[in-house]
Amino acid sequence: MDDATAAATLSAVPRADTNPLAAVPIEITVAVGRARPLIRDLLQLDEGSVLVLDRQLDDPVELYVGDRMIGIGALEVVEENGQSRLAVRLTEVADLKAPV
Repeated sequence: MDDATAAATLSAVPRADTNPLAAVPIEITVAVGRARPLIRDLLQLDEGSVLVLDRQLDDPVELYVGDRMIGIGALEVVEENGQSRLAVRLTEVADLKAPV
């Protein structure tokens, strides 16, 4: 590929700061684990009940936009305005160009 072709190819890719969709907020869901209780156990849940998940505390979590996994990360605690907040450090980003 010559320099002119490379420049034309790069200019055809929309940059995040000029793409009108870049400012649209999306919701990311973080899956920390799953539980499969029986319906009778689910009906007995009350305030203060504990639902045990299928993962360990330090296991990776999955990040989703809709039903599509977009990455894997690790849970962390960050300090923000004097309060502890739960956060996710990305450890792997999925190939978003791959067909669904």
